[in-house]
Amino acid sequence: MKIQALLLLPLVFVLNCKSSKIEENNPNMKHSELTLIAKGNLYGAGEEGIAKQNTVIENQSDWEQLMAQMNAANKVSDSFTETKIDFSKYAIIAVFNDVKGNGGSNIELEVSTSLEHNTVVTVKYISPSGYATSVMTQPFYIAKISKTALPIMFQ
Repeated sequence: MKIQALLLLPLVFVLNCKSSKIEENNPNMKHSELTLIAKGNLYGAGEEGIAKQNTVIENQSDWEQLMAQMNAANKVSDSFTETKIDFSKYAIIAVFNDVKGNGGSNIELEVSTSLEHNTVVTVKYISPSGYATSVMTQPFYIAKISKTALPIMFQ
């Protein structure tokens, strides 16, 4: 078993180096990180008036308007990791699902990948498995991403 591990170790190292070189040699490939600001559910049964959407916020006024709208029924912005954003360096990605008749729904965003023509953000809507609480919820996910000149596309 140890011999097999020792034989595989150089192979893994070589493959890892090749993968890094591919990214270095391809100027069109760049990875961006999402920084989570808030993730959870709104519990206002739709009182917030936020439709299912994927949106990019690039200025303070729109950010304050979104936070005020989210706070219409409950003060959810108190749980945000940050509310003061430097919009000269960052943009906000805000994803909202439909209002659900039960709990347990969730949203996940994968790290965005910048290509030559756009930045791609993959959105996954996760439904509850098994029994779910009988409460109206609206899942949301808010993250910060480094500012880019490329348009942000959602998948």
